[in-house]
Amino acid sequence: MSNVAVVTDSCASIPEELMKQLNIRAVAYYIHRGQEVLRDLVTIQRDEFIRWLMTARSLPTTASPGPGDYFRVYKDIAISGLNKIISIHMTSKASGAYQAATVAQKMIKEEFPNIQIEVIDTCNASLCQGWMVIEAARSALAGLSLDQITATVKKMIPISHMIQTADTLKYLYMGGRIGRAQQLMGSMLNIKPIVGMDNGIIVPLGRAHTRAQAYQQMADMVSDAVGKSKTKIAYVHAGAQHEVEKIKKLVEAKVNVVESLVAELSPALAVHTGPGTAGLCYYPIEDE
Repeated sequence: MSNVAVVTDSCASIPEELMKQLNIRAVAYYIHRGQEVLRDLVTIQRDEFIRWLMTARSLPTTASPGPGDYFRVYKDIAISGLNKIISIHMTSKASGAYQAATVAQKMIKEEFPNIQIEVIDTCNASLCQGWMVIEAARSALAGLSLDQITATVKKMIPISHMIQTADTLKYLYMGGRIGRAQQLMGSMLNIKPIVGMDNGIIVPLGRAHTRAQAYQQMADMVSDAVGKSKTKIAYVHAGAQHEVEKIKKLVEAKVNVVESLVAELSPALAVHTGPGTAGLCYYPIEDE
């Protein structure tokens, strides 16, 4: 039985079955679609949202959970008898989740002074954040202390990387998450942009004429980065599982992958990446 509770939010995009197995608690982002207020992966699911997004004339907006959302989860955990929590969030440069969780951390201490909460800014997103959550939850179930789990997550922050491509950057641009990849917006038509994240900000990594070329470049990037190191990879997509299967085949012909999973982005992330996005999130592991 774990003595440490692991909290994250829906944008970690961890498959539901794994969430249940590892007893991970997720707080839902908000999606504002016209007059509707949707809760990410609660009142709107991936398939339904992607089908709608492909025909949408204007993008919905997203909002991170507020301090009250995190406070309620922390309180439920405290009432259950646990007084140690690690709360893991996407880059604070693209979302207010980390700040909201930090406020909730202070709020909960007033009611439960003995509770200990570590709030982590992963400086990343998607399944890079997700990998940190997964490894934290595994460590918690193995009986590691909060300090040990926090140290594990912090070691992962600088070595966890995202690479993704799509047919267009318009969704990142319209959602205000384009970061330094702005320079790719002026590219000629039919160029497939390749982007990643550096210190919490979207950055350009390359461009290709076709998806096949983009996928090969992505595989080469991972191989160059990790060398012969054992590596864990999550292949991520937005309504494009058949595309990430192509990436998986290319990567695993070049890289020593010791664990992999395929995950679909949550609706709140798909708003910004757009349908058809395909990519990966990876990190090398140390030999035991």
